[in-house]
Amino acid sequence: MQETKKHQLTDWLPTTKREVKIRGWEVLDVILFSGDAYVDHPSFGPAVIGRILESYGLRVAIVPQPSVNDNLQDFEKLGKPRLFFAATGGCMDPMVSNYTASKKRRDKDAYTPNGDKGFRPDYATSVYSKILKEKFPDVPVLIGGIEASLRRVTHYDYWSDKLLPTILETSKADMLVYGMGEQPLREIVELLQKGVPFSSLKNIKQTAVLINEKEEKIPVVKNWEDVEINSHEACLADKKTFASNFKVIEQESNKLKARRIFQKVGEKTLVINPPFPTMTEAEIDGSFDLPYTRLPHPKYDKRGPIPAFEMIKFSINIHRGCFGGCSFCTISAHQGKFIASRSQESILKEVDKVANMPDFKGYLSDIGGPSANMYQMKGKVQEICDKCVAPSCISPVICSNLDTSHKPLTELYQAVDKHPKVKKSFIGSGIRHDMLVPEFNKNADAKELDAYTEEVMTKHVSGRLKVAPEHTSDPVLKLMRKPSFTYFHKFKERFDKINLKKKLNLQLIPYFISSHPASELEDMANLAAETKDMGFQLEQVQGFTPTPMTVATVIYYSGYHPYTLKEVRTPKTRQEKLDQHKFFFWYKKENRKWIKDKLTKVGRSDLVNRLLPNSETSWRKKKDLKPVKHTFDDAIPFNRRKNKVKRSSKKRR
Repeated sequence: MQETKKHQLTDWLPTTKREVKIRGWEVLDVILFSGDAYVDHPSFGPAVIGRILESYGLRVAIVPQPSVNDNLQDFEKLGKPRLFFAATGGCMDPMVSNYTASKKRRDKDAYTPNGDKGFRPDYATSVYSKILKEKFPDVPVLIGGIEASLRRVTHYDYWSDKLLPTILETSKADMLVYGMGEQPLREIVELLQKGVPFSSLKNIKQTAVLINEKEEKIPVVKNWEDVEINSHEACLADKKTFASNFKVIEQESNKLKARRIFQKVGEKTLVINPPFPTMTEAEIDGSFDLPYTRLPHPKYDKRGPIPAFEMIKFSINIHRGCFGGCSFCTISAHQGKFIASRSQESILKEVDKVANMPDFKGYLSDIGGPSANMYQMKGKVQEICDKCVAPSCISPVICSNLDTSHKPLTELYQAVDKHPKVKKSFIGSGIRHDMLVPEFNKNADAKELDAYTEEVMTKHVSGRLKVAPEHTSDPVLKLMRKPSFTYFHKFKERFDKINLKKKLNLQLIPYFISSHPASELEDMANLAAETKDMGFQLEQVQGFTPTPMTVATVIYYSGYHPYTLKEVRTPKTRQEKLDQHKFFFWYKKENRKWIKDKLTKVGRSDLVNRLLPNSETSWRKKKDLKPVKHTFDDAIPFNRRKNKVKRSSKKRR
């Protein structure tokens, strides 16, 4: 076990001119601007990029949350970098950070000390990049992070209700890195160090550039295939044309051997180069094993805690990627559908580091990832995966080539719990309950699935196990790329059996979404009735929020499914969304008459009888349930809510 080290200011990357001088540096190689406060932790993308660049021998500084409301001195205080500026909006799309699903400005920013708002501008990546290009026109600007990644091509922006072009056009940046940045950055830095001009870097994998073909040619790359999608202007002119683009974009993003994508944007051509192969175990270990302090920069000591950091302070991220491919989620679009897992050795090394932190009390808040139970899962025959274009490995059925063994994960949990300073390790990330149901996961060993479920329930849950069936309607679930609600019933049976057998008294907490594409009012009434019949009084619920680079968002804007080009209806007006959401709260007295009138009008008196019994008290007594306090949270974005940040809730009025 390592001893606790007392940190010095130089243990963090410099953020001011004074800190640069303390290191004895005269010139910086890269200056990174971020919409987040600087937390030197492997769960915070800006810190990862800074540490990666540092590991390549570069002199790197971070300017966190630069002010854009004054004389812009934050953009000039460190001068010009030798290689390039880098800019990112932060760990979340700034529009998701700044606004709720109902487009109201949030009261808090989880990535800012004390949760204070106002330190991150809307569309931060574009704002930072444009300022840098205006002040230093001769210095290249490289953009990355989730905002840049998911806005790399023509996309619908829910907050402005407009179709926007690639962020390369709006930001005026020179290059975009999409997805996880370690591999493309390594190649970029290697070429720059060899003297190759930044302007010549047009064919780096996992990057995108805008090329004016009147001034330069698009480079020919041997062994790369190309595909051209509809121009930005064609997308503006026709929603169906826009929708048809997405099938190509999503499939190429998830292929191991993808084609290079071209799109005309005015007189320029957007070039999106193919992604790198999934990171190897050694590569991802190398990223997590860098010398992070795992702490916020000392400059924030007097400003208050950073909520996002407090949530993950004692957590361990064990893998990246998600092969679920849910229609409303951006994880696979950014991290990829193939799983990059860390070695048990690297994970245990980080556990030891956390266990020796001065304020560690013996409890790990999470051992997880985008989905908690995908660790070490991959194709049995790699050649089959090489040819696959499916956006999901588990929808509509689990691929027969997918190894879904939970044994390595169970063994990892047990190894973590052997650490003498760990009293208990929790699983805070979302668990794919469907993969634990033998009737759905037919190729798995049922005993192994039960062993994992029992391990989680008996040793890694504190009173509640959260899962995400999302809906009860099969047509809606099919569009979501989620399995039938039947399998949630099956999982609950196994959950209840273990609960009884081990005398655990655990609660099962399901997540649900209202107003998703294809969801009708009657679907929500059925959802309310079916979950009520199962004994649930729902609390983990939210309204659908369209975010760039998802199937559901394309449908929301265009009205067409990008894979079939068939029309799909989506609740879009404020009233439609409020009406759908009300069914979650069938138990509220003020909703009873409204529910009765709505369902009677459409001839569904059967649902009225199921939802509105004569006596709610007698129903609770019959079910032997305690009422659960509801906390509607439209603040948690789909790609983060299961494993990252819990935010303060707001009731809709």
